[in-house]
Amino acid sequence: MTSVMPLKTKVVLLAIIPLLASIILIGLTVRSQEHTLALRQRALVEEAYMQSKRAELRHYVQLAISTIQPLYESGRDDEVVRQEAMRALAALDYGQDGYFFLYDMNGKNLMHARQKELVGKDLWQMRDPSGLLVIQELIAKAKEGGGFVRYMWQKPSTRTVTPKLGYVVGLERWQWMFGTGLYLDDIDATLRELDRQVTASIAETLLLMAGIALLGIAVIGVCGTILNVSEHKIAYGKLRLLAHQVVQSQEDERAHLSRELHDGTSQTLVSAKLMLESGIEQLEAEGTPPPRPFSKAVVRLNDALTEVRRISHRLRPLMLDTLGIVAALRHLVEEFNNLGGMECSMVVEGEPFDLPVDVKTVLFRVAQEAVTNASKHAYATHLEVLLAFADGGVRLSVRDDGTGFDTHAVQQHPSQGIGLRNMRERLQSVGGSCEISSRPGYTAVDCRVSLSALNKIRETVEDEQ
Repeated sequence: MTSVMPLKTKVVLLAIIPLLASIILIGLTVRSQEHTLALRQRALVEEAYMQSKRAELRHYVQLAISTIQPLYESGRDDEVVRQEAMRALAALDYGQDGYFFLYDMNGKNLMHARQKELVGKDLWQMRDPSGLLVIQELIAKAKEGGGFVRYMWQKPSTRTVTPKLGYVVGLERWQWMFGTGLYLDDIDATLRELDRQVTASIAETLLLMAGIALLGIAVIGVCGTILNVSEHKIAYGKLRLLAHQVVQSQEDERAHLSRELHDGTSQTLVSAKLMLESGIEQLEAEGTPPPRPFSKAVVRLNDALTEVRRISHRLRPLMLDTLGIVAALRHLVEEFNNLGGMECSMVVEGEPFDLPVDVKTVLFRVAQEAVTNASKHAYATHLEVLLAFADGGVRLSVRDDGTGFDTHAVQQHPSQGIGLRNMRERLQSVGGSCEISSRPGYTAVDCRVSLSALNKIRETVEDEQ
């Protein structure tokens, strides 16, 4: 005789399994997004620091050149003039570990302001811990007209071998190579702290999601023990509330990442850009044309700032919270119009009124998903977004002329249609509905939130306040 699983057990299982799957999927997605953003942020911070240090090194070397230039241009090559130039370079230092060094083109050290024991030694075959022939690399850059070399060298203040960025130039007539360098341990420390903060943020997010999952399982378990036919509607309402909490946790995390990008990475890039522009202005004020890499660095920083701001906006558009759903959707349509390839338009019907925050967020995310799908997968050429306010409710419709798809087959496939299911789940979390129809040359996503659903959300918000 075949045993029949009790109804309450089925309901509990049908609630727990999707919840756990959603939490795991969201957790993996959030972790992947944070990891990707962390790598970008790390690269941007490191590049900004390196650009700053390169500019600083060029400034120091130009200062040193201007100090000995009268001696070099005097036309004299005797030992007296050279010794005077060496003394002038040795007297130039900056900070605790900033100094100049001087070699001839055969690798012999002529002057070292911090390590006197190296003076007079042939260091042509010297290698750093990584195996790099340091002096040979520096001389090669000097013969090329000057350049940067990254190597390992002993830091005077700590007596430890530390990564260093050197910048050298050559004095061809005297057969000298001289330059200076900056130690990079401060960059390594900053990047380690950045990695630590990202790891802590990911761990905190995953713990929060695990707590939500445990809370959800506990609530479902309690409901399952007291479930009967008359309580089915109550259990369904609680499950919908849990789904709403999962969606809300995702939105909270998006908002958190958006703020971190705007207030953290963006400000760092702006600071680095201002430093470069200040350096360029100083060089121009001194009558020295700024090197081309300066201008290229400013352009690349501007590009990086634009990319960070674009990612921040896509994670959580500020316009949605300040100006409302109409302005946010118009901006979304304009953004895809500017990308080209698909003509987008928007129509607003009825008199717009203020919507609850949850409803605005859900409608915007659904529209964002629908427009993105039409652009990336449907190869649409025309798309229209319709937002209608009528009878106290709201309706969102996104229609395109793309290739279309088999809605039934996509929904049944285990690895496809995730975006479509997310649309329906988002609308269900606020008491709305989402209908998707498609055929070749036409796809429509129609979403509705009735007046009763809006009133229910408003009452819930008032009760919480």
